[in-house]
Amino acid sequence: MTANKRIVLSSDHAAIELRQTIANHIAALGWEAVDIGPTTPESTHYPKHGAAAAQRVASGDCQLGIILCGTGQGIMMAANKVKGIRCGVCTDTFSARMIRQHNDANMLSIGVRVVGEGVALDIVDAFLNAQFEGDRHALRVDMITEMED
Repeated sequence: MTANKRIVLSSDHAAIELRQTIANHIAALGWEAVDIGPTTPESTHYPKHGAAAAQRVASGDCQLGIILCGTGQGIMMAANKVKGIRCGVCTDTFSARMIRQHNDANMLSIGVRVVGEGVALDIVDAFLNAQFEGDRHALRVDMITEMED
């Protein structure tokens, strides 16, 4: 598959099951799920998993990323430290659609202790089906990008 149909997935130990469910879901939609773990339930540190997924997106190896932890907040903060990443935590489909349409988000973060499986899959679908609108939003995204330098 081409790189533009690849989505990297990662999580901490709290979200392994939901991450695997999402990986299967996006694969059924025609995306290549690049699941970089973890695979065992031992306690692990979300910053390293968020950064590892973000590096796959920033390098161009994967077009998008989906990351998960208990609230989605910590792993999102770590991902956003990687240059070129725009990741947002979403608990609803409207936000998931807007971070793509208005912020050109290339990563989505979900909190496994915040939303259930059904809502999480709806959020993923909203994120994947939305497209960046550009226009006035492009100027704002460019302003964010300039902050990285």
